[in-house]
Parts: sequence; C-alpha cells; structure tokens
Amino acid sequence: MTNSSTAPRRADLQGLVLTALFTAILLLMGFTPLGLIDLPIIKATILHVPVIIASILLGPKKGAFLGGVFGAISLWKNTMAPSLLSFAFSPFVPLPGEAGGSWWALVICFVPRILVGVVPWFVVKLFGLLPGNPTALRTVGCVFAGAIGSAVNTALVMGLMGLTLGGSFAAAQGIAADAVWGGILAIVFANGIPEALAAAVIAPPVCLGLRKALSIIPIKEGHSK
Repeated sequence: MTNSSTAPRRADLQGLVLTALFTAILLLMGFTPLGLIDLPIIKATILHVPVIIASILLGPKKGAFLGGVFGAISLWKNTMAPSLLSFAFSPFVPLPGEAGGSWWALVICFVPRILVGVVPWFVVKLFGLLPGNPTALRTVGCVFAGAIGSAVNTALVMGLMGLTLGGSFAAAQGIAADAVWGGILAIVFANGIPEALAAAVIAPPVCLGLRKALSIIPIKEGHSK
C-alpha cells in the first residue's frame, strides 16, 4: 500500500484518537473542580481551553463536537448543582419566581460552546494566509485564536442571556430591568477577561507542542475531517 493511500487513513485515525482524548479531558475537568468553578453568581470555567486547542489542531467539525460536549457538561453541572444564574444554562432549573425553566437555556448552553470549537480554526487559518514567517504566524494565530475563542463563549453566553432572559437575570440579581446590561458587562469583565487571557497563554505552547510531538498535519493545511 502506498504512502499516499495510508496518510489520509493515519490522519483520520489520529483525529479520532485525539478527539477521544480531548473528550476524556473535558469529562475529567467537567466533573472535578478543575473545569467548572462554583462562584456565587455564575460558574467560571476553563473548559473552553481544550475545545479551542482541539479546534486548532483537529478542525471545526471535531471542534464543534467537543464544543457540544462542553455544553452537555455545563447543562449537567448547572442542573445538578445550580448557582444563581443556572436557569440560563438548564431548562430544568426554574426561572426566578416561576415554576419552570426556559428552553432558551439550551440555546445559551450549547450554541456558544459549539462555536468555540469552530471559530479558532478559522482564526488560525486566516493567519496562515498572511505573508511572513510560518512559525511566527502560527504562534500569533494561536494566541489570537485562544483569546477570540474564549471571547466568543463569554460574549455569546452573556449576550444571549441578556436578550432572551434579561428579566429573569434582573430578578435573580435584584436589580432594575434597565440595569441588566450593566450587570452583564460586569460579569463579562470579571470572568471573561481572565478566561480569555488563560486561553491566549495556554493555547499556543500546547497546540504547537502537540503538533510537533505527534506529527499532526500542519495547521495551515486545515485538516478537519
């Protein structure tokens, strides 16, 4: 069998193995204090970091799958151990002052997390199209991919919460309706900036190190089967 026929099969097998590995990492982090940190208002997270790394290394399809795993973990944790704003992540947690939850919670819980697994790959792909030193461009691309991927999660989660469940957010926080966006921005700055910085710092060495150690198909080729 020729190298040209075995290379795609090897890449596909490697992709499946790494997807399984990243899934296991997400589950380990999600069901221990490592991944979701219980805060009084909302659960802080670093689960987006392995999803971003997987998106960069494996492509948007596998990244989207792992983003879905992230969303499922968030749904489970917010259902089983709710915090003040868990009604925004689980339809099984009642809205403040109401008997039931909202199905908008599933949109908030899953859509941003799936996009976290898609957007970073395109960011790195864009940097790969720029002229210059390929190694430097990949490194800078991973930095931006980490920060932007994290920002996508924070901005979409909090933005969708304000748009769809703003009244419930105000009731939970004990604030006036016209103060909802101020409260949301406060959470974005308090949680979102540290999360983005963590992703921007962690993603480049991990992505470039794994790519080299495992001989992963170069990022610029965009293998995303």
